[in-house]
Amino acid sequence: MKRRVKWLCSAVLLLSAESALAVSYPLPPEGSRLVGSPQTITVPHDNIFPLEAFAAKYGQGLSNMLEANPDADPFLPKAGSRLVIPQQVILPATVREGMVINVAEMRLYYYPKDSNTVEILPIGIGQAGRETPRNWVTAVERKQQGPTWTPTANTRKAYAKEGKTLPAFVPAGPDNPMGLYAIYIGKLYAIHGTNADFGIGLRVSQGCIRLRSHDIKYLFDNVPLGTRVQIIDQPVKVTTEPDGSSWVEVHEPLSRNRSEFESTTKVPLPATPVLSALMKGEGIDVNRATMELERRSGMPVKINSAMGMNQPL
Repeated sequence: MKRRVKWLCSAVLLLSAESALAVSYPLPPEGSRLVGSPQTITVPHDNIFPLEAFAAKYGQGLSNMLEANPDADPFLPKAGSRLVIPQQVILPATVREGMVINVAEMRLYYYPKDSNTVEILPIGIGQAGRETPRNWVTAVERKQQGPTWTPTANTRKAYAKEGKTLPAFVPAGPDNPMGLYAIYIGKLYAIHGTNADFGIGLRVSQGCIRLRSHDIKYLFDNVPLGTRVQIIDQPVKVTTEPDGSSWVEVHEPLSRNRSEFESTTKVPLPATPVLSALMKGEGIDVNRATMELERRSGMPVKINSAMGMNQPL
């Protein structure tokens, strides 16, 4: 098993050398929240890379790729098979300002001031029992290049239970779990890099928000001190666009009882009044909307029967 993990990490690093930076989208006009478009690629016949490597190359988290490709082998996608890259999203239902972090979809949205664009980055979040805060508005307090890490006593105990020895202090450097850059939000949490990119799109941190090395470098260089930061938990996003089309995007909701995304247990979706109202609208294909609520592909799906069904189930 250790050899397999080591091979996976090496393969991820090799393909990640071609990784895309944050995926940038032009902002849609007010009243519209649908951006981007999905794309499909074919896994090369000589493929040696795990699904995470494809996620890194196309600026996605592992969770996003697993939702969009539930039949794909996460360790070695089948040669010649098709992979959907979920690069179409519904912007979260909140203000387009600063950084908006939706823990349910494990994505960070950055709205650069006066740019008319949104940058979308995949993230890793807190483990069950060490949750990343939700429904919280704060701001960037400070930034640090070469952060150090002082694990809490509880963190060291948790590592000890797994037979691992964690030092009381981890100096700055490439082996630091916080990576090479950190953006501190509030008093206790940080948006930071990592020395293990394989965890992007999973619940693996001690509560902080983890990004790939090139993504945290981008934020570190571009996000000013004082920037507004909002953390939300929206597993279901809906929008009715100016052309009358209605869309729903459903992610598997987080649960305090699940430590990893890969759990096959379906977690009940929270009550969503906006979705309930939308499904009562004219021309809504309730059956299709209900199927997507169950399937949870993590991608926008059109649910207007009157507008046509141009996206396959």
